[in-house]
Amino acid sequence: MDSEFDVKRCYDVVIKLVDEAGNIIASRNDQQKTISEKSCDVDLLTETDQEVETLLISNLSKEFPTHRFIGEEETSEGKKVELTDLPTWIIDPVDGTMNFVHTFPHSCISVALLVNKDPQIGIIYNPILNQKFTAIKGEGAFLNGRRIKVSGQTDLGKALITTEFGTTRDTEKLDVTMDNLRKTIESAHGIRALGSAALNMAMVALGAADCNYEFGIHAWDIAAGDLIVREAGGVTSDPTGQPLDFMARRVLAASSPELANKVANLLTQYYPPRD
Repeated sequence: MDSEFDVKRCYDVVIKLVDEAGNIIASRNDQQKTISEKSCDVDLLTETDQEVETLLISNLSKEFPTHRFIGEEETSEGKKVELTDLPTWIIDPVDGTMNFVHTFPHSCISVALLVNKDPQIGIIYNPILNQKFTAIKGEGAFLNGRRIKVSGQTDLGKALITTEFGTTRDTEKLDVTMDNLRKTIESAHGIRALGSAALNMAMVALGAADCNYEFGIHAWDIAAGDLIVREAGGVTSDPTGQPLDFMARRVLAASSPELANKVANLLTQYYPPRD
């Protein structure tokens, strides 16, 4: 295989960069940040988001000059999101920026490499709590080098569900969010929100949560989590149960097909604008 498409080499290169980026995030979590707003006053950006994304993209570009990139901060500045069959790195430099701003210790780097729109590498790294979730297609999922598996839970009444409120305060979206929270609280064992879409998915892979759903996320929030959940034995899909579409801004991840189907049938659907 050409070095440009050597997944093992890609992983070796990116994991070192993720470690370097993680050191930056961890060292700044309890420091004062320079904060700006993107779409609204709960959609935040710090200088660390920008620095980490630049570090990752610039160094990966040097190693793999034919690869493409989809980065959260580049996109927020107006760069068009375009997912092709070419090798593409999808990067969220700090998923959970609101947490990072408040020093709440659930922020992470999320990086995935897709080839032919299919994830080959997934990394979710919370350097503050030293949680590094990794997966290479076909090789299983790991937390700090230890193989992990989903819970296998099939009973909605015994399931712990993760989700988020999201960064929009649109009335229609809020109504759907609150409706689904009520349904989930009434039907499931419990509900949690870590403030990071990627870490919520990682909890499903770990078996610490049984299902995660969210409307309004982006490819950089879920691409790494998609592979990690599936390599841990779980399932991912659109919240209707249809195949997952990274550009549709909707996700459902679960410990079993049975639980995924029950949650899909429970949810009120919401369709945000596509990326």
